[in-house]
Amino acid sequence: MTKIVYEIIQHDGGWAFKLGDTISETFKDHDTAYNAAKRVAREQMTVGQTVGISWEDERGRWHDEISRGDDRPEVDVKD
Repeated sequence: MTKIVYEIIQHDGGWAFKLGDTISETFKDHDTAYNAAKRVAREQMTVGQTVGISWEDERGRWHDEISRGDDRPEVDVKD
């Protein structure tokens, strides 16, 4: 099982959550950013339908693949 960890960081005069090089929108305070990251984490762990997804890699190339609805990552939020 894949494990991903969101990190809460100071960003652009407020707070955000980060995964790799991707940073969320800026929130007014730490708790709001933390709660948003926890919500996203819960959503990512929820079993759903098998669907096609598209994603962009670090070189700007797009990829299409099938995401099984029961293949969910373990997700955590690092404070």
